[in-house]
Amino acid sequence: MTSNGPIRIAATRGGAVESVHSVHAVVAGPNGDATHVFGDPDRVVFPRSSLKAIQALPLIESGAADHFVCSPAELALACASHEGEGFHTDTVTAWLDRIGLDPEALACGPQWPRRDVDYREMVLARQEPGRVHNNCSGKHTGMLATALHLGEAPAGYASRAHNVQKRVFEAVEALSGESLDDAPVGIDGCSAPNPALPIRSLAVAAARFAEASPERLGHARADACRRLLNAMVAAPEMVGGTDRFDTDLIRVYSGRVMSKTGAEGFYMLYLPERRLGIALKAEDGTPRASTAAVWSVLERLGLLDGQAENALRHHCRPEIRNCDGLVTGEIVDIS
Repeated sequence: MTSNGPIRIAATRGGAVESVHSVHAVVAGPNGDATHVFGDPDRVVFPRSSLKAIQALPLIESGAADHFVCSPAELALACASHEGEGFHTDTVTAWLDRIGLDPEALACGPQWPRRDVDYREMVLARQEPGRVHNNCSGKHTGMLATALHLGEAPAGYASRAHNVQKRVFEAVEALSGESLDDAPVGIDGCSAPNPALPIRSLAVAAARFAEASPERLGHARADACRRLLNAMVAAPEMVGGTDRFDTDLIRVYSGRVMSKTGAEGFYMLYLPERRLGIALKAEDGTPRASTAAVWSVLERLGLLDGQAENALRHHCRPEIRNCDGLVTGEIVDIS
């Protein structure tokens, strides 16, 4: 195991360092062993939306995905933090219609699309955002589908006390090896409960998900992990959207590496071929730092080839420009 201080991501101006962000990261295997540590591996953090693939496991394990004939695109959307683009909202709307629910059944609140072009189009059309535009609407539709398939009342499905969330928490415990009985539990931006865990444990959970071993997880859960990973590879545009980092990373690595962002500077990555998981957290919650740190970790693992660099550079090592388009600095790793 290699252990180092936090990854230090800097913003420069005029050739000088203007701001520095510290990022804690762990690379771990499915046996619980950390192969690389940067900073504090035991720092307890909220994974936020990075947890979505694990939250989607009951959708498949319960039989709901097969019962409702969910497509790979819909399974990918259950793991997504999407842009609210038309192909995202159309897919969510059609999925809800197929399971017999109205968008108002979603517990996630209305949210404007993230891209300016989609936002402006809605404003010019005098349209208001709906719950299907929320970046978590795919995850919530999957949760509703699971409740319906199992004969549970969909009302209150986002509550920690609902069986939908009990199944999610059981999956998190099984993959991370951590009991959630005394773990801090926050309410995510989409109203679903989100448990806090050590970074090391989240990296182990990602590794076990990536490994998808029937001997370790049981055949049903291992199959669910593989199906969700394959769905994200088949429909990476659903995981993020146009010019989103997760989408571009999944596409360029063709399943060798998959990433899922979470709010406040958190990331989880899955490396199936290497049977590794990565979890990282920007100490100050800055997304530009966490995205830049993903590049740093992949580089240290020898996974940054020329094709990946070209596809991801504008996300991870961008130039900083002012309003007139002049380059004033850059984002760099000064560890």
